[in-house]
Amino acid sequence: MSDITSLILDDHERFRRAFAELDDLAGPDELARAWEPLAALLDLHAAAEEAVFYPELIQRGADAEDETLDAVGDHNDIRDAVAETRRHPAGSAAWHAAVRQARTANSEHMAEEEDDALADFRKHADPGLREELGRKFLAFKAEHEGDVDTGDVDPERYVEEQERKAGKTPPDDGSLGIGGLKGAR
Repeated sequence: MSDITSLILDDHERFRRAFAELDDLAGPDELARAWEPLAALLDLHAAAEEAVFYPELIQRGADAEDETLDAVGDHNDIRDAVAETRRHPAGSAAWHAAVRQARTANSEHMAEEEDDALADFRKHADPGLREELGRKFLAFKAEHEGDVDTGDVDPERYVEEQERKAGKTPPDDGSLGIGGLKGAR
């Protein structure tokens, strides 16, 4: 089954297990070997959600704007922490602090997303759409593995762009977007 909500939850479980595995490692080489695939997946997962999941949530969710603003902000926190780990040798105090920051930000994000955005989407998106998006999510991850933009995304600009694409924002021409007041005769 490739329901996007299930695929996101599967990644979340992989994150939890991978962070827990780091707890059992000590040497810099083994920490680096365990961390790099996890760091890459954190970045890829955020990009895939922003490309596939959140644009659809914006169209259907009951509280989609707030959920999306929060999620993109969380993704930025995770990306920033992952980037910080790359500035330090694996196993150093600064590296451990950055990994801890990534773990904390990711744990908070997953809890909020599971309780809010994913639950909201399951209520408002039919199973066929969730399957279609799951296929797109997997395709995005396969296509962008090892090649994803890790720069921060402006949450407000992202939401505005997605709402504009979904036709949820009024036109910029000063009109209310409801058409003329006079009926055609």
